[in-house]
Amino acid sequence: MKVMSVVGARPQFVKAAATSRPLRERHEEILVHTGQHYDYQLSGVFFDGLDLPTPDVNLGVGSGSHGAQTARMLEGLEAVVMAHRPDWLLVYGDTNSTLAAALAAAKLSIPIAHVEAGLRSFNREMPEEVNRVLTDHVSALLLCPSETAVRNLAAEGITRNVHLVGDVMLDVLCGAQRKTTERAPAILSGLGLTPKTYLLVTVHRSENTNGGGHLARILEALGTLDEPVVFPMHPRARRVLADAASPRAPRVRLIDPVAYLDMVSLIASARLVLTDSGGVQKEAYWLGVPCLTLRAETEWVETVHVGWNTLVGADPDRIVQAVRSVAPPAARPPLYGDGRAAARCVDLLDRVTPTHRGAS
Repeated sequence: MKVMSVVGARPQFVKAAATSRPLRERHEEILVHTGQHYDYQLSGVFFDGLDLPTPDVNLGVGSGSHGAQTARMLEGLEAVVMAHRPDWLLVYGDTNSTLAAALAAAKLSIPIAHVEAGLRSFNREMPEEVNRVLTDHVSALLLCPSETAVRNLAAEGITRNVHLVGDVMLDVLCGAQRKTTERAPAILSGLGLTPKTYLLVTVHRSENTNGGGHLARILEALGTLDEPVVFPMHPRARRVLADAASPRAPRVRLIDPVAYLDMVSLIASARLVLTDSGGVQKEAYWLGVPCLTLRAETEWVETVHVGWNTLVGADPDRIVQAVRSVAPPAARPPLYGDGRAAARCVDLLDRVTPTHRGAS
């Protein structure tokens, strides 16, 4: 069987790293990188740390508005899908790459398998929400990380070929923990840090980097704190800071994006994580680090329900108060599977008869 996997952004590289190995043990995989995250620090360095095969195709799309970027991807992916005619097209998450690949395959009657199906923020102003909803509704195989995701799909009338598999990002994290434990001392020493004495911040969502002032308000809050803050800068956030007069935050250390293993090490050693990234929310939970989510909602609602994740948005007062008062409960129940989600995904690709969504 021939499976085409499409990736384009950092979290998708992690997810693809989990599924690529078991997939290639049984089938032919064609790995396509759209180039959505196109510079080395956002893509190449991640491939280097994940043992992910070199992409067979790199479309090199680069940045742009949502419409322009998605259109370029759709054009490029249509040609690639037509050239290879895979039995399945496998997509991950909720990026423009996900939607473009799903649309290209759907229009060519290639069945789509969606890893991380069923997540909902219920905020249609969020581009990722539009991407994930549309992708789910054209997918033939929906691979869900949680019971909540399964229920979300059922509420939209999607019940056929919906499967609870867990989260493939946990598979990667479980395999990486020994390496990250070994790397952590050198990483922390290089930044002049010691474990559990600093905060780690990541910001990349459009709601926080679209020029509406959210990033400046987040930095205002960080600037009032009396402990070190490490902030690996996504290029989108860096551009916002370059284009605007930002508050001075002398204890905030702005650094370039880091490789996957280094990022896991920084999360694990932090006292607290502040992020608008879904992947980082989960990784913080799995590593036993409390998290403040710099958004008004999250798709990973279970982490909030169990008390390890708090929604604070971009309000400086809420951020500062939460940083100073965070106290997660002692219990940290298992969430999002057991670290064997990728094998379940591949098993289902073998077992489910490929059909285009909507076919009888």
